[in-house]
Amino acid sequence: MSKTLKVACIGAGYFSQFHYDAWQRIPDTEVVSICNRHLEPAQKIASQYGITRVYTDIDTMLDDGDIDLLDIITPPTTHKAAIFAAAHHGVNAVCQKPFANDYAEAKALTEIAESAGITVCIHENFRFMPWFRHTHQLLQQEALGTILNARFALRPGDGQGSNAYLDRQPYFQTMERFLVHETAVHFVDCFRYLFGEPCTLYASLRRCNPVIKGEDSATILFDYDNGLAVTIDGNRLLDHPSSNTRRTFGEMWIEGTAGTLRLDGEGRLFLRKFSDNQEFELDYQWQDQGFGGDCVYQLNQHVANHFLSGTPLENSARQYLRNIEIEEAIYRSDSEGRRLSISS
Repeated sequence: MSKTLKVACIGAGYFSQFHYDAWQRIPDTEVVSICNRHLEPAQKIASQYGITRVYTDIDTMLDDGDIDLLDIITPPTTHKAAIFAAAHHGVNAVCQKPFANDYAEAKALTEIAESAGITVCIHENFRFMPWFRHTHQLLQQEALGTILNARFALRPGDGQGSNAYLDRQPYFQTMERFLVHETAVHFVDCFRYLFGEPCTLYASLRRCNPVIKGEDSATILFDYDNGLAVTIDGNRLLDHPSSNTRRTFGEMWIEGTAGTLRLDGEGRLFLRKFSDNQEFELDYQWQDQGFGGDCVYQLNQHVANHFLSGTPLENSARQYLRNIEIEEAIYRSDSEGRRLSISS
């Protein structure tokens, strides 16, 4: 590989803007080509970011060569064809989540990639939000003592009315599995990053906005062998106090025997020591730009470091399958109305 990581991107939808902006800011990387099924949006992005090669067919783009990494920034229904193309051309890939349509497809794509000798990383960017990275550091330092309870209240407030999601990602309205498959899986991954593997779960899902096809509200309870109880309490119709409700997507509380950590909608972390009546704000560095505290940039930098310098990679396709296993268990728990064992 050359000293510059040469990236080809497929996708020109709403979320792709954060990828193109991130790649442009990362040293020793260059987006050399872009592909999209409709030419005009791809040409617009290419002009904005100085990308010289524009395509409407992924195989044609990869045939032209001189590519180290394929960035797949498209909906899950397209991931199969994109991973097939990457494997056929021997090009490593980073793939947006949700990864594929279900566990069986994701597992098959993982095996295809491994057989072709390519590395596929899933673009699970929420764990790279700066508040989760700093929280991870605090937990490693045992700043809260023994953790007994954690809760995330997912409240982006973007799901009301007949026009819900149409201005950004209209396909959200027609997804048969929505809140868990598209959004709550982020927090499944984040809690695995923070706390490790849960052993049981119970889930109750519902649809609050009748114009969409899938669920938009969920209560998910995880139990751990060490006595920790974790709750994901999600509803996309409801909001939380924030100047940008999509910055953190909600609020979090982590309670331990030595103190409680609270995340608010501005990305601020507050610590209240056990038995104290006052909490104080923790000082940590982060950039309030792009999406989610610049988490797309942080993940893309992580991926670039891996391919340029050989640093360890988080959320490879094989590692990410566990998130999808848990996701499918959540849907099964809801449909069967019972608690399930999910020990790895």
